[in-house]
Amino acid sequence: MSASTATSLFFTLSTPPKPSIKTHPSLPPILLRRSISSPQPLLQSRPSIPPPAASAAASTVDSGQEASATSKTPPLLPFRVGHGFDLHRLEPGLPLIIGGVDIPHDRGCEAHSDGDVLLHCVVDAILGALGLPDIGQIFPDTDPRWRGARSSVFMREAVRLMHEAGYELGNLDATLILQKPKLSPHKEAIRANLCEMLGADPSVVNLKAKTHEKVDSLGENRSVAAHTVVLLMRK
Repeated sequence: MSASTATSLFFTLSTPPKPSIKTHPSLPPILLRRSISSPQPLLQSRPSIPPPAASAAASTVDSGQEASATSKTPPLLPFRVGHGFDLHRLEPGLPLIIGGVDIPHDRGCEAHSDGDVLLHCVVDAILGALGLPDIGQIFPDTDPRWRGARSSVFMREAVRLMHEAGYELGNLDATLILQKPKLSPHKEAIRANLCEMLGADPSVVNLKAKTHEKVDSLGENRSVAAHTVVLLMRK
């Protein structure tokens, strides 16, 4: 064997073979290089985060408790507004009492009490402004104590509740609806009665009367109705 042949054979045996690289025809070159140089996955998985169910539930409970605690104490509003409505059927032979005044007529209101449609309406407006039950719940017609009672009794109780809650009358606007009789001769007496029962100055008590243009039971003199709006002011 010649010297050159021996040297060539020595280098061939001493040089380690290069690792074979498998081709990945489906991978682009940059991913192919990464897969060869590093066995780590391309996307590291993040640790799972438990859903915030407990904290959300706790927050809901806290909010509910806070809302419940807040709802127990009504806000001290600077003013309150209430609306009242009442309607009574007119029947022959009964007295017609409006605003505590006896009105001459051939028929009057059928009711458990004296049937004063205006005072009932004012009472409901005050109770509504205070957020209290209506007149039918406080003075039910199933209670014999209120049979034939003067509606001024209901007014005094409504005014007492108004002052007890820390309010006084800001103003009152009332509208009576009836076809007959004409109320013009009686309006000032009715208004004076309202002012006395409410402890209010006449300048804050307004009273209007309208017909119903001969439409339905009101216009046919078979019923009488009233609407009232009150504004209560904090003392």
